[in-house]
Amino acid sequence: MKHAMIVATAVVTAASAQAETWDMPTPYGDSTFHTQNILTFAEDIKKATDGALEITVHSAGSLIPHAEIRNAIRSRQVPIGEFFLSRLSNDDLAFGIDSQPLVATSYDQARALWEAQKPVITDLLAEQGLMPLYSVPWPAQGLYTNGEIATVEDLNGLRFRAYNAALEEFATLAGAAPVQVEASNIPQAFSTGQVEAMITSPSTGVNSTAWDFVTHYSPINAWVPKNIVVVNQRVFDRLDADIQSAVLEAATAAETRGWEMSAAEATEMTARLAENGITVYEPSAELLDGLKSIGGYMLTNWKDEASEPALKILTDYQK
Repeated sequence: MKHAMIVATAVVTAASAQAETWDMPTPYGDSTFHTQNILTFAEDIKKATDGALEITVHSAGSLIPHAEIRNAIRSRQVPIGEFFLSRLSNDDLAFGIDSQPLVATSYDQARALWEAQKPVITDLLAEQGLMPLYSVPWPAQGLYTNGEIATVEDLNGLRFRAYNAALEEFATLAGAAPVQVEASNIPQAFSTGQVEAMITSPSTGVNSTAWDFVTHYSPINAWVPKNIVVVNQRVFDRLDADIQSAVLEAATAAETRGWEMSAAEATEMTARLAENGITVYEPSAELLDGLKSIGGYMLTNWKDEASEPALKILTDYQK
């Protein structure tokens, strides 16, 4: 009996020694569907590995600020994390093609774009010692303002919230003044007059209680940008093969689930905006024409500056 107890204790101790916990920073709060999807992803991995790998999710930039998450994963400060994909556009324009205005404006188009983008992104991230696990889009981006916007000219002079280089360029071409503001700081930025208008998803609008600071929303479907979850390749490679498989299977499920959540979110959150007093209006033909003109100009500039891998994404997508 004593011998059996010693053996059992040894087994438990060995299992405990092999158990691993990963800290995972994310930029968005717990109410955001991306974070909810990640929490399920983490739970799936815990169940599939019988606790051999547990992921502790640190949401809303509480562990590492959004702008530093990618580098924290590269340096193995953390093994895994989520960030907004087009934030890496300065590395290569391939990372930001999903944030180019009016290139992909629906979920079907966004899916086709991701299929063209994924192999290129995978190779580029591999050069940084990173491996993508999955990517999930935000709902198509809409326009938030005080008062209805009938034409692009109506944006002239407005202080405009930006979250990446493409949106900075867009705001400038529209005659607005771009200001970099993280999602978590949107209410404060509006309340202090730092910004007066923004293009973002209905999800972000609801999560930031946009009805407290703007009166109108128009679903212009400007683009369908994505978040991406990546893991440090060396850390992943050290996992046992069965745990690697569990992570990859959970990631596949998270991507499928996340796209479904995003589509449902687009409808639900737009309705929530209206329920809370925001006037939701369809964009005018003049406004759409103006946006298309800006988008066309930006895409021409993008082509002139894009790398061969980035251009391959656009060619494959447009087929």
